[in-house]
Amino acid sequence: MKKILSVLLIFAMVLAFAGCGKSSDTIKIGTISPNTGSLSVYGAAVTNGEKLAVEEINAKGGVLGKKLELVSYDDKADATEGANAFNKLVDQKVVAVIGSVTSGVTTGLSPLANEAKVVLLTPTATADTVTTADDYVFRACFKDSYQGAMAAKYASEQLKVKKVAILYASGDAYSAGLYSAFEAACAKYGLTIVAKESSSSTADTDYSTQLTSIAASGAEFLFAPYYYDSVGPYIVPQARTAGFAGYIMGADGYDGTTGTMVADKALYNKVLFTNHYSQDDPQEVVQTFVKNYTKAYGTDSLNALSALAYDSVYMLAQSIEKAGKTDSASIKAAMKGMSFKGVTGSFTLDSTGTPEKSVAIIEFVNGAAVYKMTLGN
Repeated sequence: MKKILSVLLIFAMVLAFAGCGKSSDTIKIGTISPNTGSLSVYGAAVTNGEKLAVEEINAKGGVLGKKLELVSYDDKADATEGANAFNKLVDQKVVAVIGSVTSGVTTGLSPLANEAKVVLLTPTATADTVTTADDYVFRACFKDSYQGAMAAKYASEQLKVKKVAILYASGDAYSAGLYSAFEAACAKYGLTIVAKESSSSTADTDYSTQLTSIAASGAEFLFAPYYYDSVGPYIVPQARTAGFAGYIMGADGYDGTTGTMVADKALYNKVLFTNHYSQDDPQEVVQTFVKNYTKAYGTDSLNALSALAYDSVYMLAQSIEKAGKTDSASIKAAMKGMSFKGVTGSFTLDSTGTPEKSVAIIEFVNGAAVYKMTLGN
């Protein structure tokens, strides 16, 4: 009996050491994104961008001599699901978390990351409130107050309009944040707000009453910061039906609209948006990414979100290499004020972990997204 117990004990110890060896061979990075539900297009883009970056990094030997391993969860664009996913990742001892995609979910993750002392790097959550201090939360994208101001700057300096209207979702952090930023910048750029309307959320489908009022206001330009699943099938067609023939502009949430447009693509002419990059940018780093991404995943999910997620993995890899170890405090210290050059631009993180960088202006022309220009301060 003792002999059997001894054999079993030795066997258990062998398994334990084997398990330890296996876990130390990889560096686990958690990811959270909306892979199902109304924003699944975003989830696909982010997930594919992350995978591509990890494959490239691992093919070159990994980080600190170890392979990167992604541990991924679907938040379904829901704050509660996002929080549950984050807690599961912490339990699995990931070294950092990339996520989430939307500001609504990510603002709920920020306090969890600071409490757990785990680095949270969001590729795409632009709400100013996502990170406001020197803590464990960082992002690869610019913030709404910057993006909204750039939309006002473009309307004034490039489109030469004077009278503007705003339609926003009062119950959505992303939309409301962009509205506030755009409204605040109007005076600086000589824009007069002649109409201001709102919906309760970005999930509404009927905006006809608000858009009829806007069309009657004499506005030349409408700022409507919503997501692609509202812009394509509802807001733009309903605006044109209401008689609004002017410019319609939004932010990075318009990326993906080409897949949700109605049959008459001419309705989307004079519709523009600010974005984090353009796949038509001739820079070598951009075109290499576009080529490799297209080869691996096609073009359906190739957008700014996939590029930001790709950059986010490389940002973490650079920070871990600089830190020389994988504990959260060391990664945080390495990310603080980091300078980075990637697909979506070159930048240095500010004291809140947010980059300020150039903005790409994209316009829809007969249903196609066309790069117009790059706009800076």
